[in-house]
Amino acid sequence: MMSGKHFKAHEVSCCIKYFIFGFNIIFWFLGVAFLGIGLWAWSEKGVLTNISYITDLGGFDPVWLFLVVGGVMFILGFAGCIGALRENSFLLKFFSVFLGIIFFLELTAGVLAFVFKDWIKDQLNFFINNNIRAYRDDIDLQNLIDFTQVYWECCGAFGADDWNLNAYFNCTDSNPSREKCGVPFSCCTKDPAVRLSRGADFLSCQDPEQRSFIYIKGCVPQFEKWLQDNLTVVAGIFIGIALLQIFGICLAQNLVSDIEAVRESWCVSVPSYKHIFLFAQQLMHLKVTINSVH
Repeated sequence: MMSGKHFKAHEVSCCIKYFIFGFNIIFWFLGVAFLGIGLWAWSEKGVLTNISYITDLGGFDPVWLFLVVGGVMFILGFAGCIGALRENSFLLKFFSVFLGIIFFLELTAGVLAFVFKDWIKDQLNFFINNNIRAYRDDIDLQNLIDFTQVYWECCGAFGADDWNLNAYFNCTDSNPSREKCGVPFSCCTKDPAVRLSRGADFLSCQDPEQRSFIYIKGCVPQFEKWLQDNLTVVAGIFIGIALLQIFGICLAQNLVSDIEAVRESWCVSVPSYKHIFLFAQQLMHLKVTINSVH
């Protein structure tokens, strides 16, 4: 029989619940924004009307960064928001496991990058050279390379001569391009008007005065120099991201524990329909027994 005794039930922490919700809704909106930018860029390049364009590029398409990052942020934000708001333990577990996998992959990538730094350097060189070949094939890739060369004041992977790999800039006799033996304007140190005149015929010119208007250093050594100069900032950013991920996992697991504790307390304090049905059967059996005795 049910007594009038009240059971002390567990409660879900509202602070944790709404903190996770608010934190993830920001990521969810950012994920939607990144996906929107990526899809818009694809539509501008005609990829959405002709999917074969995806495989036509010889180099890296920067739009993939927006799509991948946006997709991951959208999935995580959705799972975290709905899981916290609806107190759905499955979505919260999915959120924490997915976040844990990302953290593990980031940690593994960092360790491998430190151990195999020479191999990473060779792969970076190979990656940049591939994108130098595809410089004119995609406007987003072109803008990314130009921004990199202007920001780091570099030209090519290890030097300006790397632009000889590009079909428009190489110095072969059979090249009909007007940019033959030149480099992109982003390799030049002066204003755009001077860049176009000074950058032309650079690869075939050994005049010291001509080279003074061109970034001689490659982007790979300039990136290494920038990384060494800003090592504290870069390390701080990565540590901050890692701590934020660990904090998110702990909060999600804490909320899952609260939800499961509440469910267990309800199972203990509130009798199920099965128990009520069995109790009613026992009462009926007792009544029949008493009547038969009388």
